[in-house]
Amino acid sequence: MTYDVIIFGIHLTLKPVAFTLPIGANGWNIYWYGIIIALGFTLAIVYGMRNAERLGLNKDRMIDAVLIVTPIAIFCARTYYVLFDGVKCESISDFFGFSSSSGVAGIAIPGGLIGAFVSGAIVCKILKIKTADLFDLAALGFLIGQGIGRWGNFVNQEAYGVFTGSSWWGMQSNKTIYEMGEGLVHPCFLYESIWCLLGLLIIHKLSKKRRFSGEVFLMYCAWYGFGRGFIEILRTDSLRWGAIKVTCLVGFLACAASVTLIAVLRKRIKQESGEYAAVFSENMEIENVQED
Repeated sequence: MTYDVIIFGIHLTLKPVAFTLPIGANGWNIYWYGIIIALGFTLAIVYGMRNAERLGLNKDRMIDAVLIVTPIAIFCARTYYVLFDGVKCESISDFFGFSSSSGVAGIAIPGGLIGAFVSGAIVCKILKIKTADLFDLAALGFLIGQGIGRWGNFVNQEAYGVFTGSSWWGMQSNKTIYEMGEGLVHPCFLYESIWCLLGLLIIHKLSKKRRFSGEVFLMYCAWYGFGRGFIEILRTDSLRWGAIKVTCLVGFLACAASVTLIAVLRKRIKQESGEYAAVFSENMEIENVQED
């Protein structure tokens, strides 16, 4: 399959299959999507190895946690997609994509994130790793993986939005024309990629002055949740629960909860450190002097 793509006036020809290995009767296709996701994952691990000690983590234990959590996160990403996209799975083979020549078709990042952080908390208890510190490091790694991984959606011509109404800003391909009709659509994959990589630069810098363990993770939830919520409004392939775009709702709720927690915890830290003076203390001293 080949996609003829126009994006920002540039003409491209995209092939989802990178190459085929001589395995089996029909060969084993290796897709660009998988290669790009693997690249993002690898760079996230490299970042984690270089910054683990700065966040108070042991590199070896971090790798142990990653090896355990990764397959669980993938399983949860698939489960989330199956539940909210209405995928019919009549067998375990359908769920894991064994019955399809293209393998698993459809995973959802929010499901993977939920699975990663829930299982990560359990693994941290078992391996005696500081959960909040690992979450801080993982959050920055996720921004790398998501920022790069979204380009896999571009090669597959998916994760795009409604028509832009612009004469040049947007994307069109034989796939978007087939599914949407003539016109330029919002390249939502690009919006999310830019949003994640920008978030990486900002939050990485802020992580050097974090006020408490877990703050970087909350910053990530706020940043990604806010951006993903708005991007999801534009997308045409959103997972729904009735009329509700599930990921849009989850994103905005995560953002609101994270911002609230950061504010509350920072205020508590200031109070415990004695940075806050008693209310009206200055006025009280003046009154005492006048009375004397």
